[in-house]
Amino acid sequence: MAERFTIGVDYGTNSVRAIVVSTSTGKDIGSSVFNYPSGHQGILLDKNDHHLARQNPADYIKGLEMSVVSALKQAKKHKEFSADSVIGIGVDTTGSTPIPVDRNNVPLALQKEWKKNLAAHAWLWKDHTSAEEAAKITETAKKQAPKYVERYGGTYSSEWFWAKVWHCLNAAPEVFDAAYSWVELADFIPAILSGVKDPAAVMRGVCAAGHKAIFQHDWGGLPDKSFLSMLDPKLADLRERLFATAYDAKTPAGTLCAEWAGKLGLRAGIPIAIGAFDAHYGAIGAGVEEGTLVKIIGTSTCDCTVVSQEHKRGEIPGICGTVLGSILPDYYGVEAGQSAVGDIFKWFVEVVCGNDGSLHNTFTKQAQKLAPGQSGLVALDWNNGNRTILVDPRLSGLLVGQTLYTTPAEIYRALIEATAYGARAIIERIKEYGVPVDRIVCCGGIAEKNPMLMQIYADVTGCTMLISGSSQTCALGSCIAAAVVAGKKNGGYDTFAEAQKKMTSLKPVKYTPNPKAKSVYDALYSIYRVMHDSFGGVNQSVDVSRVMKDLIALKERNTPVSK
Repeated sequence: MAERFTIGVDYGTNSVRAIVVSTSTGKDIGSSVFNYPSGHQGILLDKNDHHLARQNPADYIKGLEMSVVSALKQAKKHKEFSADSVIGIGVDTTGSTPIPVDRNNVPLALQKEWKKNLAAHAWLWKDHTSAEEAAKITETAKKQAPKYVERYGGTYSSEWFWAKVWHCLNAAPEVFDAAYSWVELADFIPAILSGVKDPAAVMRGVCAAGHKAIFQHDWGGLPDKSFLSMLDPKLADLRERLFATAYDAKTPAGTLCAEWAGKLGLRAGIPIAIGAFDAHYGAIGAGVEEGTLVKIIGTSTCDCTVVSQEHKRGEIPGICGTVLGSILPDYYGVEAGQSAVGDIFKWFVEVVCGNDGSLHNTFTKQAQKLAPGQSGLVALDWNNGNRTILVDPRLSGLLVGQTLYTTPAEIYRALIEATAYGARAIIERIKEYGVPVDRIVCCGGIAEKNPMLMQIYADVTGCTMLISGSSQTCALGSCIAAAVVAGKKNGGYDTFAEAQKKMTSLKPVKYTPNPKAKSVYDALYSIYRVMHDSFGGVNQSVDVSRVMKDLIALKERNTPVSK
């Protein structure tokens, strides 16, 4: 059979990327990035509320066409490629990023009446305006229906679907009343490609539904109306206008409609894979299987792994969710993560230092010369709240140990170390509850471009760090999903295992723990956990009076003697 290709469309925080990939090798032959034009770097902000982060749905639709058409233009230079050789399209997005839509599945923000109302736009994953609603959902569930939070680490997050929708009802009731339904971005784009004009007909992915909207097949789907009525009767009414079931990645979301086939220059009728979150498809693109933890390291970090139904052992406190089929069909998907990683380094360089970004390289080179513990600093990685394992958006960053001689490079390294400590806390929690972690595969620009960070992660966690072979792992996962729904008879695959074997790879580099550095980081991590448990509310009786003194002692022991 002639070579076949799939397209992956990856919606990130600031841009959308499309790639065209060979189904036989996983290598991309065309790619393109479209930067969202609205707001600040694609994000609609409110100077009076730093928790608010919205996006313009018009950017999503324009970006879909522009990125795919441009990627296809590149692909046409490949001698084996033709438009007819494309057998499917996959889509991954940020999340939870719900969009209020009308009866025709049109976002309210595209209508003149609502264009300037931020509540009518897409509620980006990192919008934290619904912290109060999330806390009330958690409180109500623990008292009245514990199952609704037990499977989500015991705490419902302000980043998730119901908290955001409820906050819209409370803060902008006119928008809530105008919206016929709400659709996750991950479900909206496949619906657009499929020409779906009715929100009730949108094929919802269990990834978004399960991890963010409290959907589980074994309790009948979404939270029942009686529970939602305890929050607000209007949420119970909305339930009927959402969805009754959700699907894993072996189920197509639809087929490419004639309108979008014409826009993109492709055959109508090719399958569209079910939509999923970027990290979940990224895990597939990195070769996830039981025993493999995938870290997608970017502005934030999402950690994903899978566990078989026979090996699953109870719920995991502080983890973002355990959902059957949310990553690989027939496996439980386990999700955790950190609300800010790259964003913390960006904040320090661009906001604190007032730099255009060029100082990242300078600070990295200077920080590389420092020994573990030499700076005498420990930071908490909560500049955008804590997603895992505390699940508390109302926490903030902290730096302890600075003196009049502390340098920017020392702070920069301490911030990197802080994100590594947060990563270790997640790994230890997952393993504590019986989920096997035999290897860690990292992906994303930071993992590829910053060897110092990767070595610190290996030394702090005590785990070997591998790097995904693809620089576009999330989009590649979408391509793999598209190849599976296309099926072997059309040049794709019948199972994800078959597709991953052919389409995924690892880079030859790996980072192994340095025993000497790990010993120092074990001591630093103990200090981090004292601060973590004290400021995070885990243990209010923790004595923090030794923290500064212990840091000074570590600094004295680990500062190289000048010759």
